[in-house]
Amino acid sequence: MTESSAQPPAGPAPLAGTRQRPAVGCEVRRWRHDRGLTLSQVAERSGLNVGYLSQIENDKASPSLETLASLGSALDVPMTWFLIDSTRPPRVVRATERVPRLLTDGVSLDEIDGGIPRDLRILRATMPAGVATGLHGHAGDEHHLVIAGRIRATQGAHTEELGPGDYLLWDATIPHDVETVGDETAVVLLVTHSPHRELGVRRGDGG
Repeated sequence: MTESSAQPPAGPAPLAGTRQRPAVGCEVRRWRHDRGLTLSQVAERSGLNVGYLSQIENDKASPSLETLASLGSALDVPMTWFLIDSTRPPRVVRATERVPRLLTDGVSLDEIDGGIPRDLRILRATMPAGVATGLHGHAGDEHHLVIAGRIRATQGAHTEELGPGDYLLWDATIPHDVETVGDETAVVLLVTHSPHRELGVRRGDGG
């Protein structure tokens, strides 16, 4: 079945903020060249005519999913690869762009992810010697990876002492407390599914 190469009549201008159809022409052309194929060869493999293929490659036509599937089969690539040019670029947060949020007693929370508004949050907690978060709870699981120093993590009847490289996971809805152990500042990478509430830091016993 061959799609017509004729362009549809121009419709009304899209409203401001209307999402545009993704442009796939650049990726279709790139994969055709990568496979060493001419437009005619792709047309023969896909059942599409040369004129319409040229329009697709020049982003003058918006192919349907069926058409993208035919092109994917003809070029031997998943059709989703044609949409790569329309995806968001990776988000990079430079170390110099992050400003640690200072809490009491010198404890700081550094948003590693730059505060991207998603369900997942990645934080770096820096805790000087002799301080603790205080007993608290919040929604979601909480993952801990100790980067430096030592901490004592307590939840109910369970107490674990962790050092560099140690990992801990707990259900953060159950009240818990984390305190530094020894004289060294502790640095902990935190990953949680829910936004953190402010840490109520208190002085510990120094471990």
